[in-house]
Amino acid sequence: MADSRHILITGCTRGLGQALVDRYIQQSHRISGCGRSSEQISSLLKIYPDHHFSALDVADYTAVEKWAQRVIESRGAPDILINNAALMNRTAPLWEVDVDDFSQLTDVNIKGVFHIIRSFLPVMIERGSGIVVNLSSGWGRSTSPNVAPYCASKFAIEGMTQALAQELPSGLAAIPLNPGIINTDMLRSCWEEEALGFETPEQWVEKAAPFILDLGPSDNGKSLSVG
Repeated sequence: MADSRHILITGCTRGLGQALVDRYIQQSHRISGCGRSSEQISSLLKIYPDHHFSALDVADYTAVEKWAQRVIESRGAPDILINNAALMNRTAPLWEVDVDDFSQLTDVNIKGVFHIIRSFLPVMIERGSGIVVNLSSGWGRSTSPNVAPYCASKFAIEGMTQALAQELPSGLAAIPLNPGIINTDMLRSCWEEEALGFETPEQWVEKAAPFILDLGPSDNGKSLSVG
């Protein structure tokens, strides 16, 4: 289709990422996606064999770079790049957070976003167009107790994205996007009962999918929120 876009989504096997995959494929967009679970990626490929899905740990730069080469060779540069993959820490005061858990969270939530950008953005710049959407959080603009590592990672996403926006040539945009509070596995891992009161990913995507499609160069560097 003439208006079909190549949309790349990390963390595509669950939650917001999977909801976006389902919606954009329904709208005839071309999807490239990755997730850590080989089993869940295999399930996606059975449902959507005409799209590009791979098992990938975004914290592994060598693996990301190789995956990017395969995607670019087969699909070309993304029109929209959505950095969605992220981890949540087990709720605890910062001084009780496990050192390895903290490292893994920052490897995925910060370095993983950098790895994807470094691997895909050059071809988007070469083409002269493209939108980078880095999913942030309300906890990237304010804080709560017991989620300090996650807050730190999302504050980093806000700063990194806004700095990137200042570096981009015209025709491109980088946007930190707060998706809002959604009843996902990640939120339930922190506050199960409270999470049940918020909208599901399937409800969220009704407004989020068109919102992202409408983003353009004029939104470069803006800290935006869905809804």
